[in-house]
Amino acid sequence: MTENQDTVSSVEGISTSTQALSTISSAESKMQAAANIPTISRTEEVKKDGREAAAIPSMTETKLDKPLGPPFTESSQNGKDQEEQAAANPLALLLSEIDVEGPIRIKNIITLLGNEFPMDDAVIKALPQGSTYLSVAFSAVSAWTLTARVETLDLDGNQKPYFLKVAFGEHGRIMLNGEFESSKQISKIMPDFIPQPIGFGKYKTQKPATYFYLSDFVDMDVTSPPDAHNFCSRLAEMHKRSQSPTGKFGFHVTTCDGKVAHTVRWEESWAIFFQNLLLGVCKLDLETNGPWPNLERATKQVVTKVIPRLLGVLQTKGRQIKPSLIHGDLWEGNMGINQQTGDTILFDAGSYYAHHEMELGHWRCAFSLQFRDEPYWKAYKRHYPASEPKAEFEDRIRLYSLKGAINYAAGHPESELRAMAYNDMCYLCEKYAPLDGIDKYDPQLDPIVAGTSIVPHVREGLI
Repeated sequence: MTENQDTVSSVEGISTSTQALSTISSAESKMQAAANIPTISRTEEVKKDGREAAAIPSMTETKLDKPLGPPFTESSQNGKDQEEQAAANPLALLLSEIDVEGPIRIKNIITLLGNEFPMDDAVIKALPQGSTYLSVAFSAVSAWTLTARVETLDLDGNQKPYFLKVAFGEHGRIMLNGEFESSKQISKIMPDFIPQPIGFGKYKTQKPATYFYLSDFVDMDVTSPPDAHNFCSRLAEMHKRSQSPTGKFGFHVTTCDGKVAHTVRWEESWAIFFQNLLLGVCKLDLETNGPWPNLERATKQVVTKVIPRLLGVLQTKGRQIKPSLIHGDLWEGNMGINQQTGDTILFDAGSYYAHHEMELGHWRCAFSLQFRDEPYWKAYKRHYPASEPKAEFEDRIRLYSLKGAINYAAGHPESELRAMAYNDMCYLCEKYAPLDGIDKYDPQLDPIVAGTSIVPHVREGLI
């Protein structure tokens, strides 16, 4: 590397260069120049149908004594030079600095925006008819999206909040459209089991391509372990009530587990569907983490030998399994307890129609601490018994957990879950399809046996 080259370091998939750092610094300078005024407290007065509502505190953490400009519109992006754009809407200009082709770290974007959430006319138009937009503020924490609470007034003048997610580029479109379609399907079956989806769309601002998902805002307890009976009975009920529109396994749009896209094309055979699903995340893992010959050999053996043996029998000798709608990324971090009703509730869905036991695969992964406990397994099987052959239930769950663990590794470079997944592959190969050239199963690398757990996204600095 010559002295004239940018020094580039890659830390867990996030590339940082002197050029990128200067871009952020430049963007921050533009925001300061555009505002160039002290931070003060401010309230907003809202009028509706000639009635003046009480002064409602603005929801953003910092306030300027002149507005940041209107919500983003196409007119604010076209036909103006950068100075005029900055004066009209510095947040739009800051968003234009985001490189959607490269790795996106949400924490950096929030810092870049100075804690001012970028609202857009398209979101306001997606609100239920008769709603009056009041304010928006960052809310909750996400590794892959900007999230906010949107305050509105309904037709009767009552304050009504909504939850907003924003993501960037084509990947953001796939991720949020997948969540919207997943939530719609879950809501049709059990309307109180997920926040009601309101809309999905694209910001009017042109650069970068920005997409949003809007839903009801539900006040949740996301720290207390859910009651095993309440949660598992509701989850099993969703699985049992659901009906695949094609009678096959799959989904009508691409969905995601975290930031990783699922392979969800329709298949009559569950074994073939799962082969495609697993190969999809394994391919992304290799792209992210690089080659590992032993893992690749084990993967091939699992796909060509173990899956046909363990899953093929589910649909042979007169056996049948129903394609059930699953959440698709279910661990305790993607559910909560509705503070108003006390019932459990899901969010962040990336659904598809699957063997119902597939939902439990995540519970065996190191990122799931509560659901690995025996009461949850027993409660779920009490409400939806294991498929035949029941004696192979635990091995099927181990097989299904491979998707969750490798998926996590694909989204979190150098994660230890990659080695854990490989170890589970070794176990399955030893039992069902012995193979030379791979390691022996090590119980100390098994998260269930060793009690190993991680807090998702923290080590990588994503939240």
